[in-house]
Amino acid sequence: MSSVLRLLARVVCLVLLATSAVHAGGYERVSIAMDGGHLDGVFFRPPGPGPFPAVVALHGCGGLWREQGKLSIRHLDWGERLSNAGFAVLMPDSYGSRGLASQCGVKDLTVRAGRERVADTMAARLWLLQRNDIRPGQLSLIGWSGGGSTVLTAIRKDRQPADQMPDFTRAVAFYPGCRIQSESPSFAVRMPLLILMGEADDWTPAAPCGYLAKAAQARGEKVEFVTYPGAVHDFDHPRLEVKERENVAFSANGTGKVMVGTNPAAREDALKRVDAFLKAP
Repeated sequence: MSSVLRLLARVVCLVLLATSAVHAGGYERVSIAMDGGHLDGVFFRPPGPGPFPAVVALHGCGGLWREQGKLSIRHLDWGERLSNAGFAVLMPDSYGSRGLASQCGVKDLTVRAGRERVADTMAARLWLLQRNDIRPGQLSLIGWSGGGSTVLTAIRKDRQPADQMPDFTRAVAFYPGCRIQSESPSFAVRMPLLILMGEADDWTPAAPCGYLAKAAQARGEKVEFVTYPGAVHDFDHPRLEVKERENVAFSANGTGKVMVGTNPAAREDALKRVDAFLKAP
């Protein structure tokens, strides 16, 4: 083989290896433009030409990443599941983009669920709407814990986007903190909402979310509230041992200690509910 052919073969091999690495991870890293700069994020795209329904997925206080730049197990699992179900999934990195690590033990947050993270959510929405492989009328929002709290703020009727671009059409919040919203006399949602909670959650207790959902239902809003007996925070995680976690800034009992971990029955039910909810007409 000539030197030219050997070089060509080597280049082709490297391209194939790079391509397989991207596909193996199931996502690509992207940059999301927003006022004052940009957000980093990860994007899962289903196979085929599209256009696809899309989901903006919001991480919790731990952020998107784990050690050595690996996407967290929960977010990788959900990203792959949703993309395999036909959804394009965009996960904005609210903390890493600003040079921040986990914020679970931080009381004085600089990236707040009800402010900066709502702006991040809307920037992610506009990023998706600029693509020709996304269905503009089928954008959903999903969030976990602190990301779930952002969901509750982002879908309020009094936070309707002013840009005249297509809005989100439905939203899912896993174990959000509901106390602030439940105490707000002006809280009302502008789209169907599914809230999923563990009854034994001592990090973000279910009771305030139950109150919020009951009040919304009484107003005729489409809010579904589901609780799982015995389940604690992070019940939908693919494989997290049930254990006590320390150094949490806002625990329900004020000790800074909470229980977290997978509940297989709750996780299985939640996977089915979210799939059906997002695919509902």
